[in-house]
Amino acid sequence: METALIIGASGGIGAAVTRRLVEQGVSVTRLSRSEEGFDLTDPAGVMLKLDNLPGQFDLILVASGALEINGAVPEKTLRAISASAMMDQFALNAVGPALVLSRAYHLLPRHRRSVFAVLSARVGSIGDNRTGGWISYRAAKAAVNQVVRTAAIELARTHKQAICVALHPGTVKTEFTNKYLGRHPAVEPEAAADNLLNVIRGLTLADTGGFYDWAGKPVPW
Repeated sequence: METALIIGASGGIGAAVTRRLVEQGVSVTRLSRSEEGFDLTDPAGVMLKLDNLPGQFDLILVASGALEINGAVPEKTLRAISASAMMDQFALNAVGPALVLSRAYHLLPRHRRSVFAVLSARVGSIGDNRTGGWISYRAAKAAVNQVVRTAAIELARTHKQAICVALHPGTVKTEFTNKYLGRHPAVEPEAAADNLLNVIRGLTLADTGGFYDWAGKPVPW
C-alpha cells in the first residue's frame, strides 16, 4: 500500500488510521469537514473536491459518520421518529459515502490491487438486530451496506483487482461514542486503527462486496 485517501481524517478513527499509515510510510491524502471543509452532505462540494484530486489511491477509507446530528439523539422507540432527523442520518451516513463511491472509477487504479472501505456499524445489520431502537441510524447504515454491495459489483467490471467492503470497527472510545459506551467494552482509536488495517491488508478479491467486523469476521446483512 503506497497511497491512501482518508475521508473523515480528523475524527477519532480516521485520525488514528492516518497516523498509523504515515508511520508505515504511506502517502496519505486527508479530507475532513473540520480541517479541509470537506462536507459529505454537500454534493456539489464533494464532487468538486474529488474530481480535482491528483493521482489514484491504493486505499480509500470513508471514516466519516455521526450518531447524533443537529442535536437529535438515537430513537428509543418508533414514536420518536423525526423525518428531518432521519433525513440527516441518510445524508451523512449513506448518501455521503455513495457520492464518494460514485467517483471511485477515477480514484482507484485499474491494474493493481486497491481497497475501498466504508465504516459501517453492526447495528446496521438487519439479521443481527435483536434489540430494536436507533431506527434512523440503523436504517442509514443498512442503506450504506447496500450501496457498498452494489458498488462492488459494478467496480468488478472495470477494476478487476478492486475490493469494496463495509467494515464494522467495533466499539471505539471517541467523542462520537462517549455517552453511549455504558458497560460495553471499547478500544482506543489506535487499537481500532490497527485492527482495521489488519483486516484491509488481509482482504482478497473473494471478499469484495462483503461486510466484516474489526476481526475480519463476516457480519450478517
